[in-house]
Amino acid sequence: MILVNFKVYEESFGKKAIDLAKICLEVSKKSGVEIIPVVGALDALRVKEITKRRVFLQDVGEYMEGAKTGNVSAKAAKALGIDGSLINHSECRKKPGTIRKMLADWPKDFVSVLCLQSLGQIEGWAKNLKTDFVAYEPKYLIGNKEKSVASEEPKMIEKMVKILKPIPVLAGAGVHEAKDVEIALKMGASGILVASDVVKAKNPRKELLELAEAFRV
Repeated sequence: MILVNFKVYEESFGKKAIDLAKICLEVSKKSGVEIIPVVGALDALRVKEITKRRVFLQDVGEYMEGAKTGNVSAKAAKALGIDGSLINHSECRKKPGTIRKMLADWPKDFVSVLCLQSLGQIEGWAKNLKTDFVAYEPKYLIGNKEKSVASEEPKMIEKMVKILKPIPVLAGAGVHEAKDVEIALKMGASGILVASDVVKAKNPRKELLELAEAFRV
C-alpha cells in the first residue's frame, strides 16, 4: 500500500489534484499496488469520482457532529463516500487526549491512519489506541531528499511493527527511492506514506512507479 499525501502545494490542489489522482490510478493499475490519494477536503469528492477507488482525507476535526460549523467531520466524510483519514500528521498535530476522543467515536469502516513521530509516543500513550494503521514519520526526516526513515531508522520500523502488532505500520518521512521501500518492507512495514517526493517531482508518474515496483522485489 502507498499513501500519497497531496498536501497543499501549488502542484496538488484543484485541477492538479485531479491530474495527480489520475497518475495514482494509472500506476496502481500498472503495478498492482494499491495507491491511495490523501487529499484536502475540498478535492476529496472530485478525486473519488475520478478514481472510483479509496480516497483518504489529510485530516478531520475533533468533533464528529453537532453545532461545530466549519468542522470537517469524519462521520460526514464517510457518509459522502470518503474512505478514511490521517490523524495527527506533521502539519496537523493533535494532543493525545484529542486523539483518544476522536478514535473512541470513530465511524465504523472509516479507515484511521494515526501518524506518530517517535517510539516515546507509542510507549507513552498510543500503543493501546484502536487505529487501523500507524504511520511512522520522524519529524527531522520529513521532506528530506537524501535521507529517509528507512535509511536512518530501519530498526525502529522493525521495533514499532513488533510493538504495534497486529496494527500495520506504514513508513513515512523522506521515502524517495525504491531502496527505501525495500528496506521498510523487509523490516515488516505494510506500506509507505509519501508526499513531496511524488507531489513535487518533475515526473510524478515515474517517481511513483519506481516506488510501486519496489513492492515486487
